[in-house]
Amino acid sequence: MNRTFPILFVLLIFAACSSQRDEPEQRKKYTIAQFMDIIQMSGGAFSPDETRVMVNTKESGIFNAYEIDLATGEKKQLTHSDTDAIFGQSYFPNDDRIVYTSDKGGNEITHIYVRTPNGTSRDLIADSTAKAGFYGWSYDKKFLYYGSNARDKRFFDVYKVEVDGLGEAPIYTSSVVYKNTEGLDPAAISRDERYVALIKTVTNKNSEMYLLDNQTGKVTHLSPHEGDVNYAPMYFSMDGTKLYFLTDEGSEFMYIASYDIPTGKREKVQEEPWDIMYTYESRNGRYRVVAVNNDARTEMKIYDQSADGKLITIPGLPEGDITGVNISDSEKLMVFYVSSSQSPANLFLYNFETGEVKQLSDNMTKEIDPSDLVAGEVIRYASYDGLQIPSILYKPQGIRKSEKVPALLWIHGGPGGQSRLTYSAMLQHLVNHGYAILAVNNRGSSGYGKTFFAADDKKHGDVDLKDCIEAKKYLATLPYIDTTKIGIVGGSYGGYMVMAALAFAPEEFDVGVNIFGVTNWLRTLKSTPVWWASFRDALFNEMGNPFTEDSVALYNKSPLFHAKNIKKPFIVLQGSNDPRVLLVESDEIVKAARENNVPVEYVLFPDEGHGFLKKENNIKTSQEILKFLDKYLKGLPDDQAGEQVAVSNEG
Repeated sequence: MNRTFPILFVLLIFAACSSQRDEPEQRKKYTIAQFMDIIQMSGGAFSPDETRVMVNTKESGIFNAYEIDLATGEKKQLTHSDTDAIFGQSYFPNDDRIVYTSDKGGNEITHIYVRTPNGTSRDLIADSTAKAGFYGWSYDKKFLYYGSNARDKRFFDVYKVEVDGLGEAPIYTSSVVYKNTEGLDPAAISRDERYVALIKTVTNKNSEMYLLDNQTGKVTHLSPHEGDVNYAPMYFSMDGTKLYFLTDEGSEFMYIASYDIPTGKREKVQEEPWDIMYTYESRNGRYRVVAVNNDARTEMKIYDQSADGKLITIPGLPEGDITGVNISDSEKLMVFYVSSSQSPANLFLYNFETGEVKQLSDNMTKEIDPSDLVAGEVIRYASYDGLQIPSILYKPQGIRKSEKVPALLWIHGGPGGQSRLTYSAMLQHLVNHGYAILAVNNRGSSGYGKTFFAADDKKHGDVDLKDCIEAKKYLATLPYIDTTKIGIVGGSYGGYMVMAALAFAPEEFDVGVNIFGVTNWLRTLKSTPVWWASFRDALFNEMGNPFTEDSVALYNKSPLFHAKNIKKPFIVLQGSNDPRVLLVESDEIVKAARENNVPVEYVLFPDEGHGFLKKENNIKTSQEILKFLDKYLKGLPDDQAGEQVAVSNEG
């Protein structure tokens, strides 16, 4: 009997199955409109009766305030702006008035408004040129605190507003709690208003902490030290005898410490192997909340101080970070968000008494299969001097065996920002359309210790750019990366890094995407908003002082003055109302490059500032970026570049 055919047949079948396994399942492609058809949500202020919670979402096309009924989950829109973003801050302590903040077209001149239940709103800030911020309520709930630079545009004073009953035309009478004449910014107020904790930023890695006694008028320096140490007041104890603060004194990372006001004694309270980002106590001091920046993700710790500091665990939550924790005044309820690189933030409710957990939102669109989203992977690579650079890698799904895909470096803003494991519609859109992304936390990024944070001071456009160039060597170790097609993308400071790469290392990257990036440091630093006065010196210390001999170095690191070196195509996206990176910055770099016959695309948004808040503008931004990358990085013809379909590409 001839057995050759059956054996050969089995081998062929096995080989076919193996070949099929080598060919990964093709994933659907989605439009940016689908990726942005999520509900961006933030905030979580409880109503006075704790039956509702106020949030901010962009579902109307721009941020507005909404409230969610905690029993039914029903959502109700409270504000109805279609021009300027509105951010709800708080309900009034004893009625349904709300406090919200808003600026004009992204100009960052934020004002504070009170909206009554009948829909009428009143601006609490009479000076149209003044900037203000909501600071919260006094412990007795009789006063609203806010900060404003109405008196002196350089500094923010603290005001309190006494509020009467609801009425048709409420009366709001304000008085000064703290007059800021020296750039000592308020950070915390004791419950009895006797003490105000103040902070003075000296440099990006050095600050001072003070205590104002309102009874005596005395200001005490709490942080005499040598060298570079940062301090950040957090809150006062219930009885007002202790100030809790963060510091990195004697440590690479920020930890919690306390200062005993009567004795002056300082004690370390809690430290972690990462920076503690913030901490606070619930209204009556039962719970203490601590947020830790654990390797590009937020680790939230909540302690029950009535049970010997027991760490509270909440079982059954989806995978992701817990953020935005807010505990109700009764200390019975808590709202918080859970998010990840594969999921936008969703709001949850936790009942401390029953242990019940309830999801209040489902903010992911039903049009996207969650399995088509890509999770970020934290990796590290060695830079030119051996320094380990933490980054987050996003690998497209459905890559076939031996296939090579283009890659992008994603550079965060700042300087001093951090790419984190959070959901980004723009990033997921690019990965979904076949681009690998490496989000680089170059030296100078926050979250990795103060030495790492300070490693690029006055070396911007040099050592941080070298970190980005070295990222290409890491990408070259990945078998699926086409190293002949690598671009660089960034916004704000990240946009500067894009232009620095194209101007100072013109052969390294094939394209650039500059989203409102600095191109002329001399102008940017000289034209910083007036309300930045209290930390302008710190910015000058980090970047260089444009009014001194540092101006030479700032000129040399400004891409605008070296535009003749730019060879590779780039796209610029800019808001006309940007007070930080002025419109002229982008105008001039585009003009200079075009005069040298470099392909440049320019997208201008007349109704945006530093960061685009309108959904339609966010969609256009990503559409234009994808079209540009498909044309200049992938090399696709115009009729194939950008979004083609929003359906499956299977088969």
